[in-house]
Amino acid sequence: MTRRRFYAPPGAIDAKASTATLSGDEARHLRDVLRLTPGDEVFLFDGMGREYRCSINEIGRASSTLNVIEVVEAASPESPLKLTLAVALLKGEKFDFVVQKATELGVTQIVPVKTARADIRLRDSADAGKRVARWQRIALEAAKQCGRAFVPRVADPTEFRKLISDPELVAGQRFMFSERGGQPFSVSENTRQPVESVIALTGSEGGWTDEEIEAARETGWQIVTLGGRILRAETAAIAVSALLQHRFGDLH
Repeated sequence: MTRRRFYAPPGAIDAKASTATLSGDEARHLRDVLRLTPGDEVFLFDGMGREYRCSINEIGRASSTLNVIEVVEAASPESPLKLTLAVALLKGEKFDFVVQKATELGVTQIVPVKTARADIRLRDSADAGKRVARWQRIALEAAKQCGRAFVPRVADPTEFRKLISDPELVAGQRFMFSERGGQPFSVSENTRQPVESVIALTGSEGGWTDEEIEAARETGWQIVTLGGRILRAETAAIAVSALLQHRFGDLH
């Protein structure tokens, strides 16, 4: 039977992991959509990689309490690869789509990037905050659907120049995927030792400027291409996630 999964942040689970509280949308979904009752079995995940089998204790109007039965393996295992996907800001629902599919593909972190040819311009910090909150909700729903107990973090939008040299973001192997100026990316190239961390950078519909490509190259990024066909920006981001999980992660 498919697990009935709910998200409860770590603070909603008591220190002894014996009880948990659902509130907000999660509590409403349990009560009004699924119409569950006390004694029914459900699963909780905390977004940090832990999952619990629980039974419903009490259902209230604002919240519900659960008894934790045991810690269990997540429905879907995490990839051994810590993969950060940095994507130029895309307009409309394109970025929403990238966040959803990247989460399903096991990405660890998603970084919106302000580039010279980005498809949108953020008005102010409030605009950025609203977008990040929306993308984080999409990541949560995608994690719930695909069985992950870990929810990828959506970072605040970052300037391109800051991203390529930020030591907190660029640990591990760094790949900038470009329509020109790079070497073909190989999914079969052997590596002498396992790769634990990768950051992939993909551009907007307008691509990269020559200055951006050279700046990335000068700061140690590998400039790579995906082949002869021109991909939409959202397609490239998703294809890159799958290729990197195939080469370094758990997608075989």
